[in-house]
Amino acid sequence: MTDKIKLNERYAFSLQSKKEKPVVYFIGIGGIGMSAIARFFHTSGVAVSGYDKTATPLTRELEAAGIPVHYEENLALAPKDADLVVYTPAIPAEHQELVYYRSNDYRVVKRSDVLQIITESSFNICIAGTHGKTTITTMVAHLLRDSGFGCNAFLGGIAVNYGTNFWSHERNCCVIEADEYDRSFLKLSPDIAIITAMDADHLDIYGTAEAMEQAFIDFSHRVKKGGKVIGKFGLARARDLNQENYCTYSLQNESADIYADNIRMINGGYEFDVVLKDERIENIRLNMGGMHNVENAVAAIAAASSLDIDKEKIRSAVQNFKGVKRRFEYVLPPVMITGGPQKIKPVFIDDYAHHPEELKALIGGARTLFRGRKCTVIFQPHLYSRTRDLADGFAASLDMADEVILLPIYPARELPIEGVTSEMILDKMEKNDKRVMNKEELIKWVQEVYVPGINTEFGEVLITAGAGDIDTLVESISKELEKI
Repeated sequence: MTDKIKLNERYAFSLQSKKEKPVVYFIGIGGIGMSAIARFFHTSGVAVSGYDKTATPLTRELEAAGIPVHYEENLALAPKDADLVVYTPAIPAEHQELVYYRSNDYRVVKRSDVLQIITESSFNICIAGTHGKTTITTMVAHLLRDSGFGCNAFLGGIAVNYGTNFWSHERNCCVIEADEYDRSFLKLSPDIAIITAMDADHLDIYGTAEAMEQAFIDFSHRVKKGGKVIGKFGLARARDLNQENYCTYSLQNESADIYADNIRMINGGYEFDVVLKDERIENIRLNMGGMHNVENAVAAIAAASSLDIDKEKIRSAVQNFKGVKRRFEYVLPPVMITGGPQKIKPVFIDDYAHHPEELKALIGGARTLFRGRKCTVIFQPHLYSRTRDLADGFAASLDMADEVILLPIYPARELPIEGVTSEMILDKMEKNDKRVMNKEELIKWVQEVYVPGINTEFGEVLITAGAGDIDTLVESISKELEKI
């Protein structure tokens, strides 16, 4: 691996422009992956601007960084001198700006094409999987940054330590979240690949679970000669994965090559040891909830240790890790009410979980950490097709909670499917304490029903979950809970 290469040499990305400052335009700039690439170009001295459907905290941060963003399909606002137009597959084909650029022979590419070119000549650590990849990617990037090893990071979430989903470094090493949607990850060339899960998802793209599993197998075989594949222990069709320098990780299964041992729960986090092939790293402290995040940390440590990073630096970096925005994020952490009789304030957790297995890990993790406390989950299903295909799994996972509120389905890129609503999940649940509400009804329910009824003697846990726009409600809910 080459240690230091100048920025313009490291990214041999020709914009086919003779301008002193080339112009790159993003359609769907507010997406977490798109915004990371937009930041990359912006810090590289390129003129960047973009469109997105609605303003979000992420787009406002881009604007604050000096990247113009508009929120209406308006050709007058789209730059006519664009050297490159980047779009996300979530953008409809009939989007008038996208149609204009395609019809007028502009250079129009997907986000995945840009990532492919950016990383062609770098040492790449790519993290793939239907669950956990954002957290592990952020953990790996943080371990490399905090330890002084250094990397360029393209993340699918906001690293709380740094308040961003992208950073650059002079070391020619990239840590990349490898997205399986639209088979984007098959354009990457990893030196180290981590595969966390291959559960059925995106069946609107793949058709069958078997086809999706095959895509992950193909991804593993894109690892460069002499590279390394780190797979979760027990993956389906593991034998079909690239077996050159293959190793496994697990939460606690001692049959795996790398696993956690001696796990202790302490104040909403964990302490544990990690057993590696030739050594043991003891007394690692992880300051975030969820046993699945201990397993995620094991995978990240496996990648960092393969780069011969000193174990003391790894231990220190894990302890310094503050988590990922909307990944078991403590909006209101566990605290006691001081003064007077002992009372316990409610814990408020926000998470991006949008698949039954992610919900299962989220709710299970919260219930384990906060035993005896009532657990209420507010969930916003994401996509009509995913709700239709996985309704049984969603119902089973949500039944783990004491009380469930479902918001209407967030459609994202899809049109409605007849008969597919949040009630489809509700009807399959065995729990009685369940209902569907719109956003306005939910906030009123929090104010008039939930907050007045909170038990401060035994404590309660409230979880908001989903990949849509449920995060826009977090601040309002938090303000109500803080009144307690």
